[in-house]
Amino acid sequence: MRCPKCGFQEDKVADTRTVRNGEVIRRRRICLSCTHRFTTYEEVVKAHLRVIKRDGRHEELDRKKLLNGVIRACEKRPISATQIDVLVSNIINELEAEFEREVPSTAIGKKVMEGLEKIDEVAYIRFASVYRRFKDVNQFLSEVEGLIGRE
Repeated sequence: MRCPKCGFQEDKVADTRTVRNGEVIRRRRICLSCTHRFTTYEEVVKAHLRVIKRDGRHEELDRKKLLNGVIRACEKRPISATQIDVLVSNIINELEAEFEREVPSTAIGKKVMEGLEKIDEVAYIRFASVYRRFKDVNQFLSEVEGLIGRE
């Protein structure tokens, strides 16, 4: 690894730790020339999933966009940022395991709804109302009645 201070290519690893639930390895290194300490991160490079939108367009799967959608559904609900982050990470991991290159947006929506239903019913209904594009109050009420019927 090249030292960011002097450019020397030899170093020794002073400390190694796993971060992000074992998905990434963090290494503290010391340059053998100038003794500068620096940190590197090592992770598996995954193929980027592309989302097939309802209108046929393709775009890269964006964690921030998914996170923002879940956050909006969870606004003013007793759901921690950690719960939301874990949900989004689990959804992305499931999608990467299930799909190789492209994932339909409907599959993402279903996974979000499944996750939110387990965490908070109000957040689930909020997300479902946008995802399923309810046309009127009757569709909304039937979703709520279905949710009550599952309990």
